[in-house]
Amino acid sequence: MRKKKKEEKEDFLAVIKLVSGEEIISTVTPCEEDDRTLLLLDSPVMFENITIRNGGMGAIKVVPWIQAATDTILILDMDKVITMSEVFDKEVIRIYNRYMNDKDRETNESVVTKDMGYLSTVTDARIFLEKLYKKKNNNNS
Repeated sequence: MRKKKKEEKEDFLAVIKLVSGEEIISTVTPCEEDDRTLLLLDSPVMFENITIRNGGMGAIKVVPWIQAATDTILILDMDKVITMSEVFDKEVIRIYNRYMNDKDRETNESVVTKDMGYLSTVTDARIFLEKLYKKKNNNNS
């Protein structure tokens, strides 16, 4: 494992408040160029608080900061930034990482695994439940 040079900066997840009022969350890599600091943002997003209509519960919707961007790396000049803070909140990190993993999926279908629970066909489940119901009724008689 090689050691990082002092001038090399590691990337980190940060929340950034812009002079426009927007708050974005992104993996950030600071970069010095021509006596100014630029931020390289990898897949910046915004979190929106939404209310789920049926239960009145709150949720977080993650949307790309720039909807039509085809490149995942964007450059931001520090003069557009009011403040920036590294994100340590595990829930925010989990939501961001989940979005990053899911954003390029073509469907909402999940791959079903044994870890999700017992797997069976509808027919097998019906037969099992019928036997269970008959057994229960026989014990009650």
